[in-house]
Amino acid sequence: MERVAFKMHLLPGKAQEYKMRHDQIWPELVALLRQSGICDYHIYLDEETGTLFGTYLAADLDAINQLPENPVMQKWWQYMADIMESNSDHSPVGVPLQEMFYLA
Repeated sequence: MERVAFKMHLLPGKAQEYKMRHDQIWPELVALLRQSGICDYHIYLDEETGTLFGTYLAADLDAINQLPENPVMQKWWQYMADIMESNSDHSPVGVPLQEMFYLA
């Protein structure tokens, strides 16, 4: 398993909406993420800056790299694009983070 970490950014005043949408995450998206080998997925918010920090474990990075082509993922990105910084394809602007320390 590989640990993956990244950051994204919410638009101002959108934290409650982001939380609500994730509390009501679509079952088909959960199934897709699990089928892609993602587990132990966490997203945290820095309320001062609107920065989201996410981590997950990935069993297969090749499967993760295929997610952007999946219609369910594309639909989720469109759904979220109005509340966070997004690219032209509606994917969230995400910045991969380099692991600097890990204590098991």
